[in-house]
Amino acid sequence: MTAPVFVVERFEPDGDRYVLEGAEGRHAVSVKRLRPGEEVVLTDGAGRYARCEVTGTEGKDRLLVRGEPVAEEPAPSPRITVVQALPKGDRGEVAVETMTEVGVDAIVPWQASRCITQWKGDRGLKALGKWRATAREAGKQSRRVRFPEVADAATTKQVAALLARADFAAVLHESGTERLATAPLPTEGEIVLVVGPEGGVSPEELALFAEAGATPYVLGPTVLRTSTAGTAATALLLARTGRWS
Repeated sequence: MTAPVFVVERFEPDGDRYVLEGAEGRHAVSVKRLRPGEEVVLTDGAGRYARCEVTGTEGKDRLLVRGEPVAEEPAPSPRITVVQALPKGDRGEVAVETMTEVGVDAIVPWQASRCITQWKGDRGLKALGKWRATAREAGKQSRRVRFPEVADAATTKQVAALLARADFAAVLHESGTERLATAPLPTEGEIVLVVGPEGGVSPEELALFAEAGATPYVLGPTVLRTSTAGTAATALLLARTGRWS
């Protein structure tokens, strides 16, 4: 088993001893029941991390560790961003969880015209908070030290602007005549992929995205739910760009 990952708010300059407390410390001491001599990884979730050895515990929520010098994982290239239309129920968290585990770099919630779910007011803020918390927990579970960014919910015009800046822009859609598995991909820069809602991307949205330079592609012969399409596509892109090699 690889060492479990825990999040720290910051690393002390030139420090090699840390105290993990609060919710993270409680999970380490009372749930994981870590003991002296075991290994852990501390990270800020933004690429900085330190491999550490447990030296002791205090009470039920304080883990004492001694660490190696802080290192930084390089930002991956090409960067993969998935624009995820809002699914119904908890399928949004499922999508975020599995895309994070696979290795996506950024997720943009999208209020598509055919989305049944609406993020408005406090409800929208609560839902966004759940997506971000899910990305954090899935990042820890999958032993990542650079968690995916979960942006504020975007409008269709904002998504089009994001696509226009991308080095490769694609929309997963049944109208595509080409497969994502054979699309020409950049070796660096940013890949942006749009995953529509269960009701599909509207003709007006497709037209706007096409103007922004996005091409419609299909994944394969089967139809995937919106909550699984992004994960499957991300895995394909990670393999094709060499990030999984």
